[in-house]
Amino acid sequence: MTARGAGLPDETADAAQGELVTRVLSALLREDVVGLRSAGRLVHRPDGAWWQRPCEDGRFLLLPVVEDGFQCEYAARLPLLVAEFGDPLEPGDPREPGAPEEPGEPGEPGQSGQSGQFRGSASVRYETCDAVLGVLRALAHPLDQAGFDAFAEECRQTLTTMRLHTAVRDEVFDRLTARHGPRVTDWTGLSGGPAYDTLAAHLDHPVYPTARGRAGLDETHLRAYAPESHPRFALRWLAVPQEAVTGTFPDRWPTPAALGLPGLDGTHVALPVHPLTVGAPLRGALRATGLEARAVLADRAHLEAVPTLSMRTVALTDEPSLHVKLPLATASLGLRNRRTIKPGTLVDGAAGQRLIEQVIVREPRFGGTILHAEESRYAHAGHELLAALFRRHPEGLQDSVVVPLAALPAGAPGGRLVVDHLADRFYGGDLLALLDAFLTLLLDWQTTLFGYGIALESHQQNISMVLDRQHDGRTRLRLLLKDNDGPRINGVRLRERLGDAAPGAGDFDDARTFAAGDQPVVDLFTTVTVHLCAGAYAFGFARHGRAPLAVLLRLVRDRLAEAIERLGTGAGEPGAVLRAQVLDAPRLPVKAMVTAGTLLSKERSGAADINKHYTTGPNYLLRAGSPA
Repeated sequence: MTARGAGLPDETADAAQGELVTRVLSALLREDVVGLRSAGRLVHRPDGAWWQRPCEDGRFLLLPVVEDGFQCEYAARLPLLVAEFGDPLEPGDPREPGAPEEPGEPGEPGQSGQSGQFRGSASVRYETCDAVLGVLRALAHPLDQAGFDAFAEECRQTLTTMRLHTAVRDEVFDRLTARHGPRVTDWTGLSGGPAYDTLAAHLDHPVYPTARGRAGLDETHLRAYAPESHPRFALRWLAVPQEAVTGTFPDRWPTPAALGLPGLDGTHVALPVHPLTVGAPLRGALRATGLEARAVLADRAHLEAVPTLSMRTVALTDEPSLHVKLPLATASLGLRNRRTIKPGTLVDGAAGQRLIEQVIVREPRFGGTILHAEESRYAHAGHELLAALFRRHPEGLQDSVVVPLAALPAGAPGGRLVVDHLADRFYGGDLLALLDAFLTLLLDWQTTLFGYGIALESHQQNISMVLDRQHDGRTRLRLLLKDNDGPRINGVRLRERLGDAAPGAGDFDDARTFAAGDQPVVDLFTTVTVHLCAGAYAFGFARHGRAPLAVLLRLVRDRLAEAIERLGTGAGEPGAVLRAQVLDAPRLPVKAMVTAGTLLSKERSGAADINKHYTTGPNYLLRAGSPA
């Protein structure tokens, strides 16, 4: 790929860069990187609002912003950061940052735009991620500057991927319609799920600005193995001594002999390996575990698969109800967010599934509406690159449309959004009715879990909407959940509800799972269920013009309020906690994913978990009405 990106016209490449710079600036402001938010203030100009942050050397950083409200009061409105020397802007000041009155000296290397003079002060414009991060890096603590370099590389990877997505979109859409049919809502059953994953993979994450980038992977890798290309490929296989493996395999699993390794069936088992892990990463894992001389890599690839949205999880094309999660030696959503599989997460996923099953038994109204993938089968050889999860989905979904929540705002072949097609088929074209049914079930379920002291890491990728029509013609909406590791549990509430049947800390590998109070559970509930699975759609669909933002926020607030009331809102009851800390709180926790994932080390950020490290933002639910 060329620097401009797969032969795209300059204006297309520049558009991608502008989109990325705007998202990055918004994230850095939201997460208060180098005090950008806390040390700054708002100033107004004839062209709009600007955020102004003073520097110790006499400069002022100026960021053009617009009112937002989704996790931060303001977001960047232009792909631009201005550094200015001279007096700060005051309200009513006629100067326009970055628009010089007379020519000045050219900018320093790595900067973009131009320098200029007005009223005795100079300004420089920064319009690329490299330039913006270079300015902010100089303001960071020396121990943190390497993190800014790493994030700059993430931005470069993401820009390459964005340009690739634009270049291949028509080709991918043709592949999807050829395999699954021209009508999106005919992509039924579990075989249709990865097709929706492909559409979702062309979207940006609601919070993390460089989510489309994957460390160390180039265009060839993305075309061959990433979900946005909707490829098919065969798995590789490693014969591992039986005594080195913990776990169980699915029925009718390939044997070493079936993979071209005769004589090993009695001593070895076949562990699947992602093709991208074969090579130096796999050799390193075998050396680390002392298996280098005893494990045998089969030359023969076997079992065709298609990637899901997570990329490391693949669906078997001949058995679409079985997904295999395989470790990858890459990272996404942050340098420290590696796509390997720590053996302990397999233990925790199975324990989380058992816990959810206990709740559903006690809450029978969810028995027919909350579906769960079975995640108790897994195998590992004591290393994060020698592991596999065998996820089995429920039967009987072949006539249902199974859509990951992440795909709802995705563009579909023909130009309309996925959610538009779903609303047409199942709700007479009424998108609000679809969202209403979804939010009612989602928030009832998640608040019920909170009543047991449980919050799940069930973000947009881990929940699918299951839609079909019953015999009487009525639409049925269900939710399908997966990936149960990483919950937060208030052990006191859980024991109050489940008594002796309640699992304890010893049932989970991750010591961070259990807490003695509600706060970690509230934080996870808010940042995942409220922000990612509800608020993101209110703001997103309003931007797409599907309904006014006020109407969508009122819908979220009303359904959340109804769900909270069912919990009980007396003193000390879980509903009272959610009402005070979520529904009516002045500010809400917000994921600081860039800070914890790449910019700062754990020692510098203090993040016990990079996916659960928070700052705060405005409570947009208060805009939907006064507290009841």
